[in-house]
Amino acid sequence: MSIFKRIPGRRFVIGVPFGWLLLFFLLPFLILLYISFVDMGGDIQPFKPIWDAQTGVLKLKYENYNSIFRNIDDGLLFQTLYVEAYLRSVWYALCTAFLCLFLGYPFAYFIARSKPSVRPALLMLVMLPFWTSFLLRVYAWKGILADQGVVNRILMALGLTAEPIQMLYTDISMLVGMTYVYLPFMVLPLYANLVKMDFRLLEAAHDLGASPFHAFWLVTVPLSKAGIIAGFMLVFIPCVGEFVIPSLLGGPENIMIGRVVWDEMFASNNWPRASALAVAMIGLIIVPLAIYYHYTGDAAPTAEKS
Repeated sequence: MSIFKRIPGRRFVIGVPFGWLLLFFLLPFLILLYISFVDMGGDIQPFKPIWDAQTGVLKLKYENYNSIFRNIDDGLLFQTLYVEAYLRSVWYALCTAFLCLFLGYPFAYFIARSKPSVRPALLMLVMLPFWTSFLLRVYAWKGILADQGVVNRILMALGLTAEPIQMLYTDISMLVGMTYVYLPFMVLPLYANLVKMDFRLLEAAHDLGASPFHAFWLVTVPLSKAGIIAGFMLVFIPCVGEFVIPSLLGGPENIMIGRVVWDEMFASNNWPRASALAVAMIGLIIVPLAIYYHYTGDAAPTAEKS
């Protein structure tokens, strides 16, 4: 009888996050999907009916998706501004994720190996930037990387350069800003994974003759695989659709898909195409993740049985 009493509680605990996802993810996604098939014409109302009540036929405008991957003027496939923006966004997101991993892994490892009394202070330093406005932090980098900014003034004062170096509105400023903003999202999951690791395994590896590098590569890295994947996804996914940092730190050649969606929706007032771009971007992120977790989920029980 006590088992049946616990079932409603379990359903409630599971139902709350599912309800949250349905309300704040699935419902907005369905709205975007609906608008992406609407033909606005010369109207400003994007919520037009796509169902013809008289004929009973769906009036879906597939051109919103065709224009993403096909250039209507010359018919070229996958050579449009939108595809270039997608590829550029994925490239910057990958570079940012690898930079965050390169910088965040040593720091997370250091926190995990430090004394328990020092860890809260080190974690507070990681989370300290979140106490400041996101926009203020990005604007601060504009002052640091500008031609008359802090970095150029220091370089000229030391005599390393005679004139300012162009750093703002370049690939460097984009990657610096995105790495700075998303670095904590890499450090925290890595720390949560590394702090649970049994470091006696490293001592056993050293006793068996492994060098510090081999012990780290063969023991620490495989055991922290879950933290690496979690941190990589936490950095990569928001970086793909980043809008603020490319707008403030990137130049005209650094336009990412987030800026393109904003221009289509608010500058061109083309909500269906902007929605189609957003739906395609969500598919670009979710489909590879679903495939990955599908195969890793199938492989986990097999590995346990073996």
